[in-house]
Amino acid sequence: MFGPFEFILAGVLVGFCVGITGVGGGSLMTPILISLFKIEPHIAIGTDLLYAAISKFCGSIVHAKKTNIVWPIVLWLAVGSIPASLATHWVLENYLSQSASYKGILTMVLGFMLTLTGISIVFRGSIEKFFSKFRQNESLELTEDLANIHLRAKEKRVYIVVMGIVLGIFVTLSSVGAGAFGIMALVLMFPHLPMIRIIGSDVVHAVLLTLVAGLGHLSSGNVDLHLLGWLLVGSIPAIIIGTLISSRLPERMIRKILGITLFALGLNFMLHPVKVKPVEKPTTAMVLTLAQSSNG
Repeated sequence: MFGPFEFILAGVLVGFCVGITGVGGGSLMTPILISLFKIEPHIAIGTDLLYAAISKFCGSIVHAKKTNIVWPIVLWLAVGSIPASLATHWVLENYLSQSASYKGILTMVLGFMLTLTGISIVFRGSIEKFFSKFRQNESLELTEDLANIHLRAKEKRVYIVVMGIVLGIFVTLSSVGAGAFGIMALVLMFPHLPMIRIIGSDVVHAVLLTLVAGLGHLSSGNVDLHLLGWLLVGSIPAIIIGTLISSRLPERMIRKILGITLFALGLNFMLHPVKVKPVEKPTTAMVLTLAQSSNG
Protein backbone atom coordinates (compact mmCIF):
# COMPACT_ATOMS: atom_id res chain seq x y z
CA MET A 1 0.00 0.00 0.00
CA PHE A 2 1.40 3.36 -1.00
CA GLY A 3 1.48 6.30 1.39
CA PRO A 4 2.52 9.98 1.61
CA PHE A 5 6.24 9.21 1.38
CA GLU A 6 5.92 7.48 -2.00
CA PHE A 7 3.66 10.25 -3.34
CA ILE A 8 6.14 12.92 -2.23
CA LEU A 9 8.95 11.02 -4.00
CA ALA A 10 6.84 10.93 -7.18
CA GLY A 11 6.34 14.69 -6.88
CA VAL A 12 10.09 15.18 -6.44
CA LEU A 13 10.86 13.06 -9.51
CA VAL A 14 8.35 14.81 -11.75
CA GLY A 15 9.18 18.28 -10.43
CA PHE A 16 12.89 17.70 -10.95
CA CYS A 17 12.36 16.57 -14.54
CA VAL A 18 10.09 19.54 -15.23
CA GLY A 19 12.68 21.93 -13.81
CA ILE A 20 15.46 20.47 -15.95
CA THR A 21 13.70 19.87 -19.26
CA GLY A 22 10.57 22.04 -19.15
CA VAL A 23 8.44 19.01 -20.04
CA GLY A 24 4.93 19.39 -18.67
CA GLY A 25 4.09 17.59 -15.46
CA GLY A 26 0.94 16.09 -16.97
CA SER A 27 2.80 13.91 -19.44
CA LEU A 28 4.89 12.47 -16.59
CA MET A 29 2.62 12.45 -13.56
CA THR A 30 -0.47 10.78 -15.02
CA PRO A 31 1.38 7.67 -16.32
CA ILE A 32 3.18 7.32 -12.97
CA LEU A 33 -0.08 7.50 -11.02
CA ILE A 34 -1.77 4.91 -13.25
CA SER A 35 1.11 2.51 -13.91
CA LEU A 36 3.04 2.64 -10.64
CA PHE A 37 0.48 3.58 -7.99
CA LYS A 38 -2.47 1.86 -9.71
CA ILE A 39 -4.65 4.97 -9.36
CA GLU A 40 -7.88 4.80 -11.39
CA PRO A 41 -7.44 6.67 -14.72
CA HIS A 42 -10.18 9.24 -14.11
CA ILE A 43 -8.80 10.02 -10.62
CA ALA A 44 -5.23 10.27 -11.94
CA ILE A 45 -6.25 12.59 -14.78
CA GLY A 46 -8.42 14.83 -12.60
CA THR A 47 -5.82 15.10 -9.83
CA ASP A 48 -3.02 15.77 -12.30
CA LEU A 49 -4.94 18.58 -14.00
CA LEU A 50 -5.15 20.55 -10.75
CA TYR A 51 -1.53 19.62 -9.99
CA ALA A 52 -0.48 21.08 -13.35
CA ALA A 53 -2.51 24.27 -12.83
CA ILE A 54 -0.92 24.95 -9.44
CA SER A 55 2.65 24.01 -10.42
CA LYS A 56 2.53 26.07 -13.63
CA PHE A 57 1.09 29.12 -11.87
CA CYS A 58 4.48 30.12 -10.42
CA GLY A 59 6.04 29.96 -13.87
CA SER A 60 3.29 32.12 -15.32
CA ILE A 61 4.01 34.85 -12.75
CA VAL A 62 7.67 34.91 -13.78
CA HIS A 63 6.75 35.20 -17.47
CA ALA A 64 4.25 37.95 -16.70
CA LYS A 65 6.86 39.99 -14.83
CA LYS A 66 9.29 39.62 -17.73
CA THR A 67 6.54 40.59 -20.24
CA ASN A 68 7.00 37.34 -22.16
CA ILE A 69 3.26 36.87 -22.69
CA VAL A 70 1.39 37.71 -25.87
CA TRP A 71 -2.05 38.22 -24.34
CA PRO A 72 -4.06 38.13 -27.61
CA ILE A 73 -2.71 34.61 -28.25
CA VAL A 74 -3.68 33.54 -24.72
CA LEU A 75 -7.13 35.09 -25.16
CA TRP A 76 -7.93 33.40 -28.48
CA LEU A 77 -6.60 30.05 -27.26
CA ALA A 78 -8.84 30.33 -24.19
CA VAL A 79 -11.84 31.28 -26.35
CA GLY A 80 -11.52 27.87 -27.99
CA SER A 81 -10.16 25.72 -25.17
CA ILE A 82 -12.33 26.71 -22.19
CA PRO A 83 -15.74 26.03 -23.84
CA ALA A 84 -14.29 22.86 -25.42
CA SER A 85 -13.11 21.68 -22.01
CA LEU A 86 -16.49 22.37 -20.39
CA ALA A 87 -18.32 20.61 -23.23
CA THR A 88 -15.98 17.60 -23.06
CA HIS A 89 -16.51 17.32 -19.31
CA TRP A 90 -20.29 17.51 -19.80
CA VAL A 91 -20.17 14.64 -22.30
CA LEU A 92 -17.97 12.60 -19.96
CA GLU A 93 -20.24 13.20 -16.99
CA ASN A 94 -23.55 12.58 -18.72
CA TYR A 95 -22.76 9.92 -21.31
CA LEU A 96 -19.48 8.13 -20.59
CA SER A 97 -18.96 8.09 -16.81
CA GLN A 98 -21.37 5.18 -16.35
CA SER A 99 -20.17 3.32 -19.42
CA ALA A 100 -18.14 0.12 -19.12
CA SER A 101 -15.69 1.54 -21.67
CA TYR A 102 -15.14 4.80 -19.73
CA LYS A 103 -11.69 3.93 -18.37
CA GLY A 104 -10.67 2.33 -21.64
CA ILE A 105 -11.48 5.48 -23.60
CA LEU A 106 -9.53 7.66 -21.17
CA THR A 107 -6.44 5.45 -21.29
CA MET A 108 -6.61 5.14 -25.08
CA VAL A 109 -6.66 8.93 -25.45
CA LEU A 110 -3.91 9.20 -22.84
CA GLY A 111 -1.79 6.70 -24.74
CA PHE A 112 -2.31 8.54 -28.02
CA MET A 113 -1.29 11.87 -26.48
CA LEU A 114 1.73 10.35 -24.76
CA THR A 115 3.06 8.84 -27.99
CA LEU A 116 2.73 12.17 -29.78
CA THR A 117 4.28 13.98 -26.83
CA GLY A 118 7.19 11.55 -26.80
CA ILE A 119 7.81 12.12 -30.51
CA SER A 120 7.61 15.90 -30.12
CA ILE A 121 10.05 15.82 -27.20
CA VAL A 122 12.62 13.66 -28.99
CA PHE A 123 12.49 15.69 -32.21
CA ARG A 124 11.78 19.09 -30.64
CA GLY A 125 15.33 20.30 -31.34
CA SER A 126 15.06 19.43 -35.03
CA ILE A 127 11.64 21.07 -35.31
CA GLU A 128 12.79 24.24 -33.58
CA LYS A 129 15.94 24.32 -35.73
CA PHE A 130 13.85 24.09 -38.89
CA PHE A 131 11.54 26.93 -37.90
CA SER A 132 14.39 29.03 -36.50
CA LYS A 133 15.35 29.75 -40.11
CA PHE A 134 12.19 31.82 -40.39
CA ARG A 135 12.55 33.25 -36.90
CA GLN A 136 16.07 34.63 -37.40
CA ASN A 137 14.98 37.05 -40.08
CA GLU A 138 12.38 38.97 -38.15
CA SER A 139 12.71 38.07 -34.46
CA LEU A 140 14.44 41.33 -33.55
CA GLU A 141 11.86 43.38 -35.38
CA LEU A 142 8.95 41.60 -33.71
CA THR A 143 10.57 41.80 -30.30
CA GLU A 144 10.62 45.56 -30.56
CA ASP A 145 7.25 45.98 -32.22
CA LEU A 146 4.61 44.61 -29.86
CA ALA A 147 1.79 46.05 -32.00
CA ASN A 148 3.00 43.95 -34.93
CA ILE A 149 2.80 40.79 -32.81
CA HIS A 150 -0.77 41.61 -31.74
CA LEU A 151 -1.71 42.24 -35.37
CA ARG A 152 -0.41 38.83 -36.43
CA ALA A 153 -2.32 37.19 -33.58
CA LYS A 154 -5.52 38.92 -34.69
CA GLU A 155 -5.01 37.82 -38.30
CA LYS A 156 -4.62 34.18 -37.23
CA ARG A 157 -7.28 34.17 -34.51
CA VAL A 158 -9.41 31.54 -36.30
CA TYR A 159 -6.49 29.09 -36.36
CA ILE A 160 -5.66 29.90 -32.73
CA VAL A 161 -9.25 29.27 -31.63
CA VAL A 162 -9.36 25.94 -33.51
CA MET A 163 -6.09 24.94 -31.86
CA GLY A 164 -7.58 25.92 -28.51
CA ILE A 165 -10.59 23.67 -29.15
CA VAL A 166 -8.32 20.71 -29.92
CA LEU A 167 -6.26 21.33 -26.80
CA GLY A 168 -9.39 21.76 -24.66
CA ILE A 169 -10.77 18.38 -25.70
CA PHE A 170 -7.60 16.32 -25.41
CA VAL A 171 -6.27 17.95 -22.24
CA THR A 172 -9.60 17.37 -20.46
CA LEU A 173 -9.59 13.72 -21.56
CA SER A 174 -5.95 12.95 -20.81
CA SER A 175 -4.34 15.85 -18.84
CA VAL A 176 -1.58 15.78 -21.49
CA GLY A 177 -0.84 18.30 -24.24
CA ALA A 178 -1.30 21.74 -22.71
CA GLY A 179 2.46 22.30 -22.68
CA ALA A 180 4.19 20.29 -25.37
CA PHE A 181 1.48 20.55 -28.05
CA GLY A 182 0.64 24.13 -27.23
CA ILE A 183 4.23 25.16 -27.84
CA MET A 184 4.61 23.19 -31.06
CA ALA A 185 1.33 24.56 -32.43
CA LEU A 186 2.38 28.14 -31.71
CA VAL A 187 5.78 27.50 -33.31
CA LEU A 188 4.00 26.34 -36.45
CA MET A 189 1.60 29.29 -36.50
CA PHE A 190 4.11 31.96 -35.47
CA PRO A 191 7.54 30.97 -36.83
CA HIS A 192 8.75 34.58 -36.48
CA LEU A 193 7.78 34.91 -32.83
CA PRO A 194 10.68 34.67 -30.31
CA MET A 195 10.61 31.35 -28.47
CA ILE A 196 10.46 32.97 -25.03
CA ARG A 197 7.17 34.65 -25.95
CA ILE A 198 5.77 31.37 -27.26
CA ILE A 199 6.68 29.58 -24.02
CA GLY A 200 5.32 32.40 -21.84
CA SER A 201 2.01 32.53 -23.70
CA ASP A 202 1.64 28.75 -23.63
CA VAL A 203 2.32 28.51 -19.88
CA VAL A 204 -0.35 31.09 -19.03
CA HIS A 205 -2.91 29.41 -21.27
CA ALA A 206 -2.01 26.02 -19.77
CA VAL A 207 -2.74 27.38 -16.28
CA LEU A 208 -6.20 28.55 -17.37
CA LEU A 209 -7.06 25.36 -19.25
CA THR A 210 -5.84 22.87 -16.64
CA LEU A 211 -7.56 24.85 -13.88
CA VAL A 212 -10.93 24.78 -15.66
CA ALA A 213 -10.56 21.13 -16.65
CA GLY A 214 -9.35 20.20 -13.16
CA LEU A 215 -12.25 21.97 -11.46
CA GLY A 216 -14.61 20.12 -13.78
CA HIS A 217 -13.14 16.79 -12.69
CA LEU A 218 -13.25 17.97 -9.06
CA SER A 219 -16.97 18.61 -9.34
CA SER A 220 -17.39 15.01 -10.53
CA GLY A 221 -15.37 13.60 -7.65
CA ASN A 222 -12.39 12.70 -9.86
CA VAL A 223 -9.77 14.49 -7.73
CA ASP A 224 -7.95 13.04 -4.72
CA LEU A 225 -7.11 16.16 -2.69
CA HIS A 226 -4.86 14.32 -0.24
CA LEU A 227 -2.85 12.85 -3.11
CA LEU A 228 -2.69 16.28 -4.74
CA GLY A 229 -1.29 17.83 -1.58
CA TRP A 230 1.49 15.27 -1.19
CA LEU A 231 2.48 15.57 -4.86
CA LEU A 232 2.79 19.35 -4.54
CA VAL A 233 4.86 19.04 -1.35
CA GLY A 234 7.43 17.07 -3.30
CA SER A 235 7.28 18.75 -6.69
CA ILE A 236 7.38 22.49 -5.96
CA PRO A 237 10.81 22.48 -4.25
CA ALA A 238 12.09 20.00 -6.86
CA ILE A 239 11.00 22.27 -9.74
CA ILE A 240 12.97 25.16 -8.21
CA ILE A 241 16.08 23.01 -7.65
CA GLY A 242 15.86 21.46 -11.12
CA THR A 243 15.57 24.89 -12.72
CA LEU A 244 18.59 26.20 -10.81
CA ILE A 245 20.90 23.31 -11.76
CA SER A 246 19.51 22.64 -15.24
CA SER A 247 22.47 24.35 -16.92
CA ARG A 248 24.88 21.85 -15.31
CA LEU A 249 23.08 18.69 -16.46
CA PRO A 250 22.85 16.99 -19.89
CA GLU A 251 19.39 18.37 -20.71
CA ARG A 252 19.34 16.95 -24.25
CA MET A 253 20.07 13.41 -23.14
CA ILE A 254 17.50 13.59 -20.32
CA ARG A 255 14.92 14.98 -22.75
CA LYS A 256 15.48 12.11 -25.20
CA ILE A 257 15.20 9.51 -22.43
CA LEU A 258 11.94 11.08 -21.28
CA GLY A 259 10.61 11.25 -24.82
CA ILE A 260 11.35 7.60 -25.53
CA THR A 261 9.87 6.58 -22.16
CA LEU A 262 6.65 8.52 -22.79
CA PHE A 263 6.40 7.06 -26.29
CA ALA A 264 6.72 3.51 -24.90
CA LEU A 265 4.18 4.22 -22.13
CA GLY A 266 1.79 5.66 -24.69
CA LEU A 267 2.00 2.56 -26.87
CA ASN A 268 1.41 0.39 -23.81
CA PHE A 269 -1.72 2.33 -22.84
CA MET A 270 -3.10 2.11 -26.37
CA LEU A 271 -2.38 -1.61 -26.72
CA HIS A 272 -3.48 -2.45 -23.18
CA PRO A 273 -6.09 0.10 -22.07
CA VAL A 274 -7.39 -0.06 -18.52
CA LYS A 275 -10.61 -2.02 -18.46
CA VAL A 276 -13.35 -2.24 -15.91
CA LYS A 277 -12.95 -5.43 -13.91
CA PRO A 278 -15.92 -7.76 -14.39
CA VAL A 279 -18.19 -8.01 -11.41
CA GLU A 280 -17.64 -11.30 -9.63
CA LYS A 281 -20.70 -13.44 -9.37
CA PRO A 282 -21.81 -13.93 -5.78
CA THR A 283 -21.58 -17.73 -6.06
CA THR A 284 -21.55 -18.31 -2.30
CA ALA A 285 -24.66 -16.24 -1.77
CA MET A 286 -26.40 -18.03 -4.62
CA VAL A 287 -25.59 -21.46 -3.16
CA LEU A 288 -26.87 -20.42 0.26
CA THR A 289 -30.06 -19.05 -1.25
CA LEU A 290 -30.69 -22.23 -3.23
CA ALA A 291 -29.98 -24.35 -0.17
CA GLN A 292 -32.39 -22.35 1.95
CA SER A 293 -35.11 -22.51 -0.68
CA SER A 294 -34.71 -26.29 -1.03
CA ASN A 295 -34.85 -26.80 2.73
CA GLY A 296 -37.93 -24.67 2.95
